[in-house]
Amino acid sequence: MDVTDARWHKSTRSGPNGGDCVEVADNLPGRVLVRDSKEQQGPILTFGPDSWRAFVTRVVSR
Repeated sequence: MDVTDARWHKSTRSGPNGGDCVEVADNLPGRVLVRDSKEQQGPILTFGPDSWRAFVTRVVSR
């Protein structure tokens, strides 16, 4: 999977020390990418936009 053009960002709640954070890239057509911020060369999870939106909605509502 080519992620050259992915623009990664962390949550605004993420501290400056890194911590247990994930990074999200949502600028690629038809997919949202998620990776561990401490292991940027590691595995990347791929979600469809609808699935990602449903996940975020569920997490925020808790």
